[in-house]
Amino acid sequence: MESLPPIQVSSPDQYLTDVLEQIPTDIILYKTITGLGATYSELKAARHSIVIEPNVPVIKGKCKSPKHKNDNLFGIYEGITLENVIKYIQSSKGKWLKILTTPESFPKVKDAFLEVGISMYDTCFCLIDEAHKAVKDVDYRTNIVLPMDDFFQFKGKALVSATPLKFSDPRFEEYGFKTLKIEPTYDCSKLVNIKPCNNVIMELRDVISLFPALTDWSEDKSYFIFTNSIDLIYSIMTRLKVLDRSSVFCAPKSMDKLRQNKFIRCYDEWDKDNMRQYNFFTSRFFNAFDIELDVKPYLMMVTDVYFAEQTALDPFSDVIQIIGRFRNGVTSIEHITNVNYDLPQRSEEELCSFMDTSENVYETLRKFYDAAPNKGAREAYRAAMESLPFNRMLDRNGHKNWFAIDNYVNDALVIGYYHDNKSLHAAYLQHDDILNALMWVTNYHFVDDESFKVRRELKAMSVKDKRKAIVKELQLLGNCYSEQEREFKAELRKADPFIVKAYEMLGADGIEELDYSYTKIKERMVIVQYLAEAKGTEVIQLIKNSFKVGRKYRLDYIKKELIRIFDLLRVTPPNKITAQTINQYFNTQNAWIKKEKALLLVSEKI
Repeated sequence: MESLPPIQVSSPDQYLTDVLEQIPTDIILYKTITGLGATYSELKAARHSIVIEPNVPVIKGKCKSPKHKNDNLFGIYEGITLENVIKYIQSSKGKWLKILTTPESFPKVKDAFLEVGISMYDTCFCLIDEAHKAVKDVDYRTNIVLPMDDFFQFKGKALVSATPLKFSDPRFEEYGFKTLKIEPTYDCSKLVNIKPCNNVIMELRDVISLFPALTDWSEDKSYFIFTNSIDLIYSIMTRLKVLDRSSVFCAPKSMDKLRQNKFIRCYDEWDKDNMRQYNFFTSRFFNAFDIELDVKPYLMMVTDVYFAEQTALDPFSDVIQIIGRFRNGVTSIEHITNVNYDLPQRSEEELCSFMDTSENVYETLRKFYDAAPNKGAREAYRAAMESLPFNRMLDRNGHKNWFAIDNYVNDALVIGYYHDNKSLHAAYLQHDDILNALMWVTNYHFVDDESFKVRRELKAMSVKDKRKAIVKELQLLGNCYSEQEREFKAELRKADPFIVKAYEMLGADGIEELDYSYTKIKERMVIVQYLAEAKGTEVIQLIKNSFKVGRKYRLDYIKKELIRIFDLLRVTPPNKITAQTINQYFNTQNAWIKKEKALLLVSEKI
């Protein structure tokens, strides 16, 4: 994609409107620094505008802002009806239309323009704010890319982000998009202290306890803690005994979970009046809203890749965006994290090659499916296609979802950063113009009984939530090498023998796929144990239940497990089964478990 000459800003007091009259069309605006005022620029531009924002809080925040009280802003999200949108358009004659909408509510905008007989594509300039979110969130929020087909039909259109990720969608090239970078000529880098450890909660406790001694702040000053797991947040609050001094800012569903456990200081919108001494934020608040305070608080980011992989932060997108929320700056920035040597590391080239091969395999099977001579054959091919990794890269219409592919590549790269300290530091150093990363020596905390206790702090109100907590603990325990770990697993088995047995047979992914349904899990377990007539894709499905990407397995275990699966299904394999047979189903790397040869499963082949 062609790049235009960069536009320079020479001071943090300069904004986009000072250097660019208005955002041009067919542009991906790489603004480099947060708080530059790109959305502000569009909302003030003398043209009709539709601005697509990633979430509700930023829309409500801009609509309430005194800066825009005369700009005819109208926010559209869940609860705003089609009739409300039509009324706004009809009542805005003689004014510029300034519509802010979430991706999920964009269809209401489209329908409203059709109802009033106005061509949305010819009339309005469409700006997608925080464009990196289309890649970051599409794996769990598929509708975030809902407006993209319409986006390319606008005569005037642009995307903006301080941290844009790579877009592989060929339509950007087809429509002649160019990148335009804002280039600061002053030093805008931020010092980030990366603090690796073996216990993130204990490390967070120690860091917080040291702050008052190292600064002029008293012990009752506020801390801002960002981590993308409501369970981890609750565990932190409970273990540090700060429940009565905390506020949590998160999505409505997470609020419901906290309120079930009698924690009521949780909010789905930011308001400094709701601040407490300890303020926790999930990913809903990583982007596109402003924290304006009279003081410069302490900022802490927490990653625990054992407890929840979604807490892994991308230095380029997540970390920069989180720091950018604080418009008046912060006193100190800490990233507290652990690493996991079992996490797979793959290059971007390897990931793209895997996707290309997966697509070729899928398309080959689809050709067989289209030419199948009868219903039985079609069903067999369809079942095989649905078991392929590339099936997850399709949209609801069965078309290739480029953003899902970009998400897969980005997520895999980010997870790889947390393989070891060196890799994580290297990821930070790729962006040393913005992040001045200081990697500290790993701090090891004594692992006591409290560290292994079931996280009962978040007392589930349902059997499903209890079982989710137990599954997370089982993942954290891994292979249970120590006596303490084995005793703890026995405690879990005593608490819920069914879910522990299900985990041993199906793995966490298998249980989550069945949404913790007792009936479905029990049925799958029976199939795994007793199914005698299976001859098709069941072999693949059971192998995927027994072997998980990112895990290491001893060679003798692999051979025994494969033989067990084939014997269970009464299927005669085409060749003699060895440990290397697993390479037909997974890409692997040689590894060791203690002193025994093993294989690390890197990715699925089929």
